[in-house]
Amino acid sequence: MNTHTFTGQYARVLTIAGSDSGGGAGIQADLKTFSALGCFGMTAITALTAQNTQGVQGIHAVPAAFLKAQLQSVLDDIGVDAVKIGMLHAPEIVEVVAWAIDHYQLKQVVLDPVMVATSGDRLIAEETIAVLVSELFPRVQLLTPNLDEAALLLGHPLSEVAQLPQAAADLQAMGARGVLLKGGHLAGNEVVDVLALAGQEALQFNAARIHSHNVHGTGCSLSSAIAAHLALGHTMDSAVAHARQFILQAIATGAQVRTGQGHGPLNHGFAPQVMHVKPVEAMDGSATPA
Repeated sequence: MNTHTFTGQYARVLTIAGSDSGGGAGIQADLKTFSALGCFGMTAITALTAQNTQGVQGIHAVPAAFLKAQLQSVLDDIGVDAVKIGMLHAPEIVEVVAWAIDHYQLKQVVLDPVMVATSGDRLIAEETIAVLVSELFPRVQLLTPNLDEAALLLGHPLSEVAQLPQAAADLQAMGARGVLLKGGHLAGNEVVDVLALAGQEALQFNAARIHSHNVHGTGCSLSSAIAAHLALGHTMDSAVAHARQFILQAIATGAQVRTGQGHGPLNHGFAPQVMHVKPVEAMDGSATPA
């Protein structure tokens, strides 16, 4: 018989994404981000990749039934405070994730719509994009596309900062409740992101561009940092602001480090936080398994 008295619970964050064997992006970057921000990270892996700083050499898909088994294992036992979703390569994978959001009533979900590689290559098929839009856009709280992904979704390129607010609004019109449109691919010495949330005026975040060769996994890490801050109790706009600062510092402190022959990773561990423990009296039903 277990007579131990528990006094608290970690801030729990689940990542549903692909594995990056090189450790710079995907599940590995997500876990490093969660840990750096004082959260307990869990995983449901959608695909394995043979990958390094120079590119992806191979992809091995995880069957939808096994993804569902991973989700059930984690959510039935441990529960979750926030979720980050990354690479979803097939319609049946998207459908399993939509089922999990509904079945477990997941409330703080961030979707990074991984669709286009840095090389410009399409990573998912057209039919998967359609299911992603119809099944997940209305179910998640925030969508975090970069310009290439937004262009693919909207059907036209985005080439200047002035286009970002309307593009974010157009993505909301496709069903997304909240959109963080990342303008990092635009030219210039300043990086501009636009956050559009339902019922609020769009917010614009500006930062000086940090010139670095080590930017592999930036998008994965940003969406993970947003989810982590939501799990820690921040509002969405506060979570986005804090996550952006984390990423900027992770880029800056890792800019002079060489890892591999290509685009290296960020420095996720520049200032690691202790694990955050929520006291028992602060726990509520939304943080326990459904």
